[in-house]
Amino acid sequence: MRNIWVPAALLLMVAGWGANQFSPLLGAYRGELGLSPSAATGLLALYVVGLVPGLLFGGPLADRRGRKPVVIWAIVLNAVATVALMLGAHVVPWLAVGRLLVGLSTGAVLAAGSAWVRDLSHPPFGTATEDGAGARRAGVLLAAGFSISGLVSALVATWGPLPLVSAYLPHLVLCAVTLPAALRCPETRAEPVAGAPRGRGVRDPRFLRRVVPVAPWIFLCPTVGFAVLPAQVTTAADQEVLYAGISTLCAPGFGAVVQPWARRLARRGVRATAVVGLVTIAAGLVLAAVAAWQAQPWLGLIAALTLGTGYGFVSTYCLTVVGRIAAPSELAGLTAIMWVLAYLGFCTPFVVSLLSGVVAVPVVLLVLAGLALLTLLSARDEPDGDRHESRRAQRVQRLRDSGVL
Repeated sequence: MRNIWVPAALLLMVAGWGANQFSPLLGAYRGELGLSPSAATGLLALYVVGLVPGLLFGGPLADRRGRKPVVIWAIVLNAVATVALMLGAHVVPWLAVGRLLVGLSTGAVLAAGSAWVRDLSHPPFGTATEDGAGARRAGVLLAAGFSISGLVSALVATWGPLPLVSAYLPHLVLCAVTLPAALRCPETRAEPVAGAPRGRGVRDPRFLRRVVPVAPWIFLCPTVGFAVLPAQVTTAADQEVLYAGISTLCAPGFGAVVQPWARRLARRGVRATAVVGLVTIAAGLVLAAVAAWQAQPWLGLIAALTLGTGYGFVSTYCLTVVGRIAAPSELAGLTAIMWVLAYLGFCTPFVVSLLSGVVAVPVVLLVLAGLALLTLLSARDEPDGDRHESRRAQRVQRLRDSGVL
């Protein structure tokens, strides 16, 4: 019971691996296949085109049909997408097909898998009683997949044979290893109870005021680290691939490391994680701007670590808030909407590439830093009622225990 959530969470790691194994190879695709910078970053953004329907349909489907079948079949599709990317080393259109399928399958896994892990972590399936434990577990495993995959694919592409093919083999091995274990996990979908109160979903003011402004910053952070900075601070294509892999490990990888700190901070009020996250993101973007301006690789890695810290805090914040406000039968659907908003940040490298002809990259990064602070200021007056609600509930319980109520 204690670890029943692990196989399902490993599938989230596999999905994160499949989503990000392509990112450090942008320099190799430009060098070996002759893709333009806009075309390469466009393939990165094409992932979001497939991701949105995967999230929007996968979440509600998981609420209706079950989390387990959606996740299992999405991982199978994720493996098929990797095969398409391997074919793309010889026939470029397969890259577009692969990226679309990766987005579609990853979206379904994120929506259904995050809800599945959360359900398996808490009673009656698991033993976790701490609020947000399941959401944090999902976030940590997802971040681990994002970070480790980038470094592994970069190392294989740098020193392995047929780099644009062999770099994808580890993902296929992971799919084959983790799927059989996950098949033994139980289904957790809650049957809707007639007359039971339903959550307000995206109409919930807490979702609109707390999650919507913050969620896009989740994936803006790592994409700046591994898809924008490498081309700005390196000169050779092989250096860019290896540097992108290290940056991928630094950004989402450090996001997983800071999860315990985010949990402790959340005990003072969940909004505190958003405040720290957005301030850290702004600082990381300023460091990234200076690194790009001076072409300093070491400073770029520090910026990636800083952005990774912000990534960890804001992702924990958004998943925790969604877990609190969603009704059990609507959790996967609302989680899907959150991930759609989060993945808007994945288009950042493509936007930066388009603007680079008229605006210097450091200037764009500084503007993004200012927007991060504006996001913080826009929520400045939003009261964090979590502690007040908890204290009110405790007072009511004490009155009941004393017989007053």
